[in-house]
Amino acid sequence: MKKERLYKSNISTARWIAYDLPGNIGWILYFVGLILLFVNSSDYMEDAVMSLLSVISVIPAVLMIVGIIELISERIQGLDWTLPGVRLLRGFGALTLGGILGTAAAAVMLIFAAIITVGNLLYVWLMLAGGILCGLFAGLLYKQYKPVEK
Repeated sequence: MKKERLYKSNISTARWIAYDLPGNIGWILYFVGLILLFVNSSDYMEDAVMSLLSVISVIPAVLMIVGIIELISERIQGLDWTLPGVRLLRGFGALTLGGILGTAAAAVMLIFAAIITVGNLLYVWLMLAGGILCGLFAGLLYKQYKPVEK
């Protein structure tokens, strides 16, 4: 059986915190914006395209949840600095991809909302800001992991 490749990070605790906090704020903002979008934005749901875009914007949230659950599991098992490749992808990879896709979904929603002049865009702006923060800072943490040389 082939042994899985390990990835290790030598990031300082201060830098970890500097990347981790805005990344966490990002996924929280994305979720708050997404939830408020579904709860308070009936004008979005009246338009078929905006309604579809709102539903599609759940996909990045699912990826973010996968990443969050994986990172919590890694923390519980004490795997913060050395990770198997699969766990690295499931954690920081999923969060990074979720942030990137969330940014794209929110940007498309903002563009389309401007075309059809939908009312309150605050929730979509929260999603955009959250997607950017999550994707950027989870990506920065992801990039800190390098393959362990045998």
